[in-house]
Amino acid sequence: MNYLAIPVLFLKFWFFESPVALFAFFMSVNRAFLQLFSLPLFVRTFFQPLKNEYRQGLVGFSRAMGMVVKTFFIIADLFLLMLLLIIEISIFAAYIMFPIATITLLFIKS
Repeated sequence: MNYLAIPVLFLKFWFFESPVALFAFFMSVNRAFLQLFSLPLFVRTFFQPLKNEYRQGLVGFSRAMGMVVKTFFIIADLFLLMLLLIIEISIFAAYIMFPIATITLLFIKS
């Protein structure tokens, strides 16, 4: 094995291969989050009655109540999704910056 190639292999792994795998993992987490918290379903069924109540005289009220309840759920889901995305972005940035910060700390004179 050529020991001179180890730094190049490390850089290739850390800055090319691993971020792609980390990004794929985060996409999987985001898909699971969307499935778990039903955000696309709430948006798709926003104007439908909450419990599919179509009795005479209750359709308007049921639609209005469904829109009110789904609005709160959509706002909560979007807040949690933004929190998740902020955490993912900070983890990704910290992962990329870790070798740079380590090398920088090694060569800083106190």
